[in-house]
Amino acid sequence: MRKTCIVLGIIVSFIVMLPLHSSALCVQTTKANLRSGPGTGYEKVWQVYQYMPLKKVGTSLSGDWYAVSDVDGDVTWIYKPLVTSRYQCAVVKSEIVNVRSGPGTNYSKKFSEPAKRYDSFLILKSKGSWRKVKDAWGNVGWIHKDYLWSN
Repeated sequence: MRKTCIVLGIIVSFIVMLPLHSSALCVQTTKANLRSGPGTGYEKVWQVYQYMPLKKVGTSLSGDWYAVSDVDGDVTWIYKPLVTSRYQCAVVKSEIVNVRSGPGTNYSKKFSEPAKRYDSFLILKSKGSWRKVKDAWGNVGWIHKDYLWSN
């Protein structure tokens, strides 16, 4: 009987995680923990920062936690109040990328260092293949969309 309950629990968990469609989310707090399951009792897998884009792929039975997919395709869980769908975000998917003062390589580099893999941004505007972005400290610049993963 115990094995049957465990198997049913696993099946229900997977059914709850099956999305009708994935939904774009952004971390809206300074930082947030991604966990291996829907609750603080589960292992902390990764800590992410404001504007990290995630794709919602499921919801816990309680409705308080979302199963989310990240830039690497890993599926983890995040507490619902830590994310929003009110704006669009992006994360650097290449090792490094220059942030420009305008939408093109003919514009000067904006920051003293390039943006690094997993740096996250709020998308302010699009112009062709370029995205005007802002980081959590308010720095603004342009990055080509090929170097970003967005929700």
